[in-house]
Amino acid sequence: MIPRAAAGTGTGTGQAPCHHGEILQGVFLDGAGRRCAGLVTLPMAGPGSSAAYVRRPGAPPEALTVVPADRTKAARAAALAARECARRTGQPLCGGELRLGGAIPVGLGMGSSSSDVIAAVRAVADAYGLRLDPSTVAALAVRAEQASDPLMLGGRPVLFAQREGRVLEVLGPALPPLVVVGCALGGGAPVDTLSLPVAAVADVDRSDVRAYERLRALLRRAVATGSAELLGAVATASARRGQRVLGHPEFDALTALARRVGAVGVQIAHSGAVAGVLFDPAAPGLRHRVHGCLHALDAHGIPATRTFTTGTTTSPEEIPHHGPAQHGPAPHGPAHRGVDRPAGPDTPRRPARLPAL
Repeated sequence: MIPRAAAGTGTGTGQAPCHHGEILQGVFLDGAGRRCAGLVTLPMAGPGSSAAYVRRPGAPPEALTVVPADRTKAARAAALAARECARRTGQPLCGGELRLGGAIPVGLGMGSSSSDVIAAVRAVADAYGLRLDPSTVAALAVRAEQASDPLMLGGRPVLFAQREGRVLEVLGPALPPLVVVGCALGGGAPVDTLSLPVAAVADVDRSDVRAYERLRALLRRAVATGSAELLGAVATASARRGQRVLGHPEFDALTALARRVGAVGVQIAHSGAVAGVLFDPAAPGLRHRVHGCLHALDAHGIPATRTFTTGTTTSPEEIPHHGPAQHGPAPHGPAHRGVDRPAGPDTPRRPARLPAL
């Protein structure tokens, strides 16, 4: 962990969490009826990104270094954040040094690059004595990496337009409680997300958009009623649709074993290999079900990673919202507290370390 420096002294720190892939991802309609790519992530406490930034007064703006040197998305984010913070404070724009730490596995779809980017933005803002609002952090993150996970918004369930950096809908105060048995498909090999085909939103079939909107409505109901079973059905349906692109050979085995052990469904990262078997914590015989799941995963050669619970939130703070009914404030910590990185040409530095999950 990188130690935090005093705010406004020319040095700053920032953090951001990771997630466990998506519950739902597809093409949805915003409040104006316009199509948008969107997603709902599954929050996970645990590994995250941390950043420390030191301003170098008098150094030219382009003299901005990052350690490790291959974190180019985070470096772009730091440069954009420095320009925005200098404009807001009236201080001269200068170069600086960004140092990043963290242990999020790369290429599993856990948001490692978004986590780096958000931590970097928060560290730069802290160095300028600022705390940027979530909508500004989201806009800078999208500019830095073209698309961003909603890690700047806390753990509240939102449908997020990842290519635009805006919230399409706040689905409710918290996801239904879940027990998630995490695993990694494809042997845990990192996925180069930049190599995955990305369909233009306009080219998505109208029937597919209707199907995504139905899943959105079901997820909204799952959150409103606290139904783990309904959430599991949505996640499984979304994961099945994602197989059109991802084509995981273990998918059928995973869904079959989930049914056998009494899980409510499965979720799979739409841009990686991380997956989860979802259980209702209120179901009878939970411990037996989870143990049965772990044995079944092992029998199918699917490495288990981490078992964790979801369904809690932190103290509320306003979420920027564009679209249907906002359901109130959302959790978020200070800008200097707070993670995810898809694999690609600028992220070769850290292999997937499954036991670290």
